[in-house]
Amino acid sequence: MAHFEKTIDSTRIYEGRILNLRRDTVELENGKTSTREVVEHNGGVAVIALDEDGTIFFVSQYRYPFADVLLELPAGKLEKGEDPAAAGRRELEEECGCTAQTFEPLGKLYPTCAYDTEIIHLFYAKNLHASQQRLDENEFLTVQKIPVEKAVAMVLDGEIPDAKTQLGILKFAALQNAGRI
Repeated sequence: MAHFEKTIDSTRIYEGRILNLRRDTVELENGKTSTREVVEHNGGVAVIALDEDGTIFFVSQYRYPFADVLLELPAGKLEKGEDPAAAGRRELEEECGCTAQTFEPLGKLYPTCAYDTEIIHLFYAKNLHASQQRLDENEFLTVQKIPVEKAVAMVLDGEIPDAKTQLGILKFAALQNAGRI
């Protein structure tokens, strides 16, 4: 059986710099109606950059909604219509000060599929070359390099709460263990 919901009406509630919010009225499979609130977001990228020593680049930065400094993969938001691979390369250079000769897609994830249109595209970067870090004017972060095994342990031990980083690290380790990368 194919499940569905049909949009009957859609109203923009908020339009912002990073996201928009709309309220939709939908018809359900049983013919009844319901309301859906949807966060519209252009999506983002996250990069697993592995150096020749087998360490992964991370960034730590203050995240206002959680009032805490979080350890994350280098990442950033997509501009409307932007190519995810180009955005990933840009973010790697801006945040970590390096470029990658090899840049491969590892898939995508829907971090909050119940109410948000955001898609995060994961990439694997290797054969890295030093460049220059180019942080945005209001961006403050620290670059750290962590061995793959330690990063996996940190995810499993709950030391890295960021979902894109958790999934990226675990997927990378699984692919590496399976000999697929």
